[in-house]
Amino acid sequence: MTGRAQVPAEAASDCPLCPRLVAFRAANRRAEPAWHNGAVASFGKDNARLLIVGLAPGLRGANRTGRPFTGDYAGDLLYATLLDLGFARGSYTASPEDGLQLIDCMITNAVRCVPPENKPTPAEIGTCRPFLASRIEAMPRLAVILALGRIAHDSTLAALAVRRSAFPFAHGARHAPKAGLALYDSFHCSRYNTNTGRLTPQMFSAVLEAIRSHLADA
Repeated sequence: MTGRAQVPAEAASDCPLCPRLVAFRAANRRAEPAWHNGAVASFGKDNARLLIVGLAPGLRGANRTGRPFTGDYAGDLLYATLLDLGFARGSYTASPEDGLQLIDCMITNAVRCVPPENKPTPAEIGTCRPFLASRIEAMPRLAVILALGRIAHDSTLAALAVRRSAFPFAHGARHAPKAGLALYDSFHCSRYNTNTGRLTPQMFSAVLEAIRSHLADA
């Protein structure tokens, strides 16, 4: 087992590693003491074959609710698509108490704590990367990773210890960074991307449909 595998797959809620994020978390806790305001744990089961990697918790989304992509627009599109394609069951009501269950799927973030203006620094992304590497290593049946956006894509490749230049990010692209593991890319399902037409629900669904077919053939 490698040294990095000894890093836990989930950061402690009060993770102290990034001073700027710790300070931002503390300010949010003072302003909104009922919110989660901590590192957000991955959602799903370790035996899933699909891992979806986002950027970081949203201020009023996962930072508030404590569950990835829960409580903001990106979650509305993500969970609606997962439900439609059979990667989730139940009802999504933007609350961690809605009873929604993921099927053969886990959701995590490249950075586990909310950054100011949703923009983590390169140093913060690097500091959080060992958690992503350990999360990947802790999934024995993992067959597909879906990276939502370039930062998630690049951080995933770094966590896998492969060269980014060999696997350039492109929406809808499929890469093979490791034997038995596929990496799919999608533009992030953010409100900005959908409002500007950079990503449509149909485009996003097509990527997950390709992943569903890939897993069916595996």
